[in-house]
Amino acid sequence: MKAFERGKRSHQSSYKLLKNQGLPLLCSQKTMLIPNASKWCLEELVKFINCKEEREQKVIPIFYHVDPSEVRNQREIYKIAFSRHEKNADEEKRGKIRRWKTAMREAGKLAGYDVKVDSFESEIIQDIIKEICGTIPMVLDVDEKIVGMDSRLEKLVSRLEIQSNGVRMVGVCGLGGIGKTTIITALYNKISNQFRSTSFLTNVREESTKDSGLLKFQQQLLDDTLGVKGQLTLKKIHDGVKEIKDKLSSKKVLVFVDDIDDSRRLEHLVGKHSWFGHGSRIIITRRKKDLLKAHEVDYIYEVDKLNEVKALQLFCSYAFRQCLPGKGYGDLSIQVVRYADRLPLALKVLGSLLFRKGVKDWKSELKKLQEVPNMEITNVLKISYDGLDHTQKMIFLDFACFFKGAHVEIVTQVLDGSGFKAESGINALVDRCLITISTNKKIEMHDSLAQMDKEIVYKECPNESGERSRLWKHEDVCRVLTINTCTSEHEIKFTFEAFKRMTRLRVLIVNNNQVQLFEDFTFPSHDLTYLYWAGYSLASLPSNFHANSLVFLYLKDNNIKRLSERKLV
Repeated sequence: MKAFERGKRSHQSSYKLLKNQGLPLLCSQKTMLIPNASKWCLEELVKFINCKEEREQKVIPIFYHVDPSEVRNQREIYKIAFSRHEKNADEEKRGKIRRWKTAMREAGKLAGYDVKVDSFESEIIQDIIKEICGTIPMVLDVDEKIVGMDSRLEKLVSRLEIQSNGVRMVGVCGLGGIGKTTIITALYNKISNQFRSTSFLTNVREESTKDSGLLKFQQQLLDDTLGVKGQLTLKKIHDGVKEIKDKLSSKKVLVFVDDIDDSRRLEHLVGKHSWFGHGSRIIITRRKKDLLKAHEVDYIYEVDKLNEVKALQLFCSYAFRQCLPGKGYGDLSIQVVRYADRLPLALKVLGSLLFRKGVKDWKSELKKLQEVPNMEITNVLKISYDGLDHTQKMIFLDFACFFKGAHVEIVTQVLDGSGFKAESGINALVDRCLITISTNKKIEMHDSLAQMDKEIVYKECPNESGERSRLWKHEDVCRVLTINTCTSEHEIKFTFEAFKRMTRLRVLIVNNNQVQLFEDFTFPSHDLTYLYWAGYSLASLPSNFHANSLVFLYLKDNNIKRLSERKLV
């Protein structure tokens, strides 16, 4: 809200300012029609009323020592003043006078504050302040260290098409910790002053697991947009749906629904475009795209990782409280950014962790992170993993441990061979932004996710690697497969006894040509679908090699002279 100083601002610039501000105050008094002041005042009045009609802006009139009916009906001093204006007026000026009269008539019809001569003006001022504070949209707290926001906001604002009259729903999706909430909070602060009725619903997933939580959000939505807190009480979710549809269908609103993971809850909060009035905008954040697609949003904005320059800036803003690394920390900072793989959450957490620590401590923390992931980061990422079904989790763990960077078509066949319904599972992971498929059909996933998955497998049995479902570390594989055998620095021997227990082995990758096999080596598993072995040392595959489930076989730099002693099973 701005004050216009007469004579210091053009009508055009004041109109532009009015359009961008939330609440014009109109003060009507008898002196506004004194000839020297009246033209400017009346032109400003026309602008106020135009903003109200064109942009549905709220206008609060203050009738100062004047009866509203005098303004509305243009009696007494108003009648005399307009007569003076009309005297000797040409047609152009008469057109202006008609607009002035119309604007004054409309202003007189508005509900406002009637300040009489004997009124307690201080009390009325307090009432006006209270109403203004309840009308102006709140400003949400946004991390002051955010980087790379301008381009993202510009794209989102363009997709919202705020100037159009239709109702638009926009979905924002992305991996946990990618910055969805930060982005829409900044978006709210940028555009909320263009709407009289706004609501920002946060942490919907966490707080609406029960019907009481969902009812609370319905109540908040109505309280925020109608400004009737305490006047309308919901008792049932069905009642909430009805009230939202009835009360908001003719109202222009701006609604944010942050972090929702259930279609039922979404349907009961912002069910359809028709629930809201013309010009309304609904923004929804979600970790996976499928729910947004099912809800028929008009556009889905998928949040990408920061580029390397912005990622380094964000990390440094937490680690050094500046945009560049401190002296002697350049290489270490780049290592941390690479470890975080440009994920904003990881950059913030690690930057805060390393703040004011010495080089020695940095090196120690980096070494530790290679073995044990940071739990604050993992806990956020694991929410997406916990939402997967059993088969999807199995596929996801396989990707992290074995197939990151592999060709999706080959991996699909391997997973299908294991009975995992690969296409459905892969699509679910893509929808949840847990993996991406590159243009050259390679499986890609965030390093923090891969490390989280490996930690999940590790925790299956921390003290005994042989009891875990997957092994990928060189030392763990050697420990399990060379039990009771002699190994040297240059030679590793796998034994039949080591493989004997692996009756459900699905994937075997050996990328070490120093591995030697005893002649009695066998594959007891019927489930083997993927075999990659560089430097296979025997002259043939084992006689009991079961190939009925095998999808991928790659024997590089091998000693094979015949495929098998007998027909493959």
